[in-house]
Amino acid sequence: MEDGKILVVEDQDAMRESLIIAFRDEGYQVEGVSSGEEAIQKLCGHTVYDLVITDLKMKKVDGLEVLKTVKTANPSTEVVLITAYGTISTAVQAIRDGAYDYVTKPFRHQEILRVAKKAIEKKSLKDRVRYLEGEIREKYKFEGIVGNSPAMLEVLKITSHICRTESTVLVTGESGTGKELIARAIHYNSSRKEGPFVVINCGALPENLQESELFGHVKGAFTGAIRDKIGLFQQAQKGTILLDEVGETSPSTQVKLLRFLQDGEIRLVGGNKSMYVDARIIAATNENLEQAVESGRFRKDLFYRINVIRIHLPPLRERREDIPLLVEYFLEKILEKQKKGKRELSKEAMYALANYDWPGNIRELQNMLERAVALSKDETIHIHELLLPQKEFDSIAINPLENEKRKSFIVTTLAEQEKNAIIEALNKYSGNQTKVAQILGISTTTLWRKIKKYRIKSQHEISDTIEK
Repeated sequence: MEDGKILVVEDQDAMRESLIIAFRDEGYQVEGVSSGEEAIQKLCGHTVYDLVITDLKMKKVDGLEVLKTVKTANPSTEVVLITAYGTISTAVQAIRDGAYDYVTKPFRHQEILRVAKKAIEKKSLKDRVRYLEGEIREKYKFEGIVGNSPAMLEVLKITSHICRTESTVLVTGESGTGKELIARAIHYNSSRKEGPFVVINCGALPENLQESELFGHVKGAFTGAIRDKIGLFQQAQKGTILLDEVGETSPSTQVKLLRFLQDGEIRLVGGNKSMYVDARIIAATNENLEQAVESGRFRKDLFYRINVIRIHLPPLRERREDIPLLVEYFLEKILEKQKKGKRELSKEAMYALANYDWPGNIRELQNMLERAVALSKDETIHIHELLLPQKEFDSIAINPLENEKRKSFIVTTLAEQEKNAIIEALNKYSGNQTKVAQILGISTTTLWRKIKKYRIKSQHEISDTIEK
């Protein structure tokens, strides 16, 4: 038995009744109307539908008007259009306007039942994401942080308490886990939210420029200092400064940071007067600062000053239950950015994502999805379009008991999948190997070797034989 409430909009009585019976037999709650006008009345009432199935061509009010009303009344409701062959182009445009899919007449009941099931599943997932995000936003009011795992909910609870304090915060976690997002959440939910939020990656600055960038300098302080410079701490007045990769700060910078944390004062490089700055420090790092203290690379007294409250972000491999939510969230953003129609992952592709170890964490997931959307040929993103590392691909099987059987299949088809990805990218970028290598995440030398290996011709054609 299926869950879901469906509205069927069809002006042909026989087809409408046939669809209603088919959906009811599957356990759906179904209502039917014979015109677009009746549909609009229903949609503007109190009933919320999971799915609206509407004929495209109807008198007076057609399916496009019904779609427009649906997306105005309840944007999360999915719409499937029934169309004749001659109006497919209009149906495709409707998908760009928010419809989930279309089916062409004549169709079998199994076809529209399959499409309806997938549409309702998508709607259910979107509702779950929206509910969880809404629940978290209402309680914590954090933007851009997606997760329902116990580990992430604990992080959000701690973060919500920190927002109400002025304490210095240390955010730790592997690269790509979202440390800056947490820092932004703290700032924009604190009493300093009207002030500036200043971010500096300490690891990206040469040691001889760190002090000048952070604290500013006076004219003539060193060669090249042709005028006074305001530092980032001054720019963060009444706000928050995020010191990302704080473990990469130089010894002299650490001394100045310690002084600021002790009395709130800074001194410009080359200056002889101290000035008070009202700014909150949030430090972030992906390294073990305790080990840095033991090795003498980081001051122990500074470590104690910044480690007042610590938030540790778990790696993605320790919160795998959040992956479907993250995929849904990122896909929506990526499709909007790339101005593309609907995309969804195949079951095998989603399984692969859920079982990959994610050394690059959330950032790697986002980049992988963006690349897959850019290279995908149709609405379904398949596992080979994710371009997972081969050793990871080889270890993934939907049924672990059949791992050995599938392994031989995967090994023989990996070359084909890799070959097809290269051909598609070469075609997409007119043979520009530099661009293709960049998109595929490999060097131009590696790309050249693979082109030779798979016998990809200059016109992007290949032979049927794949060298093993």
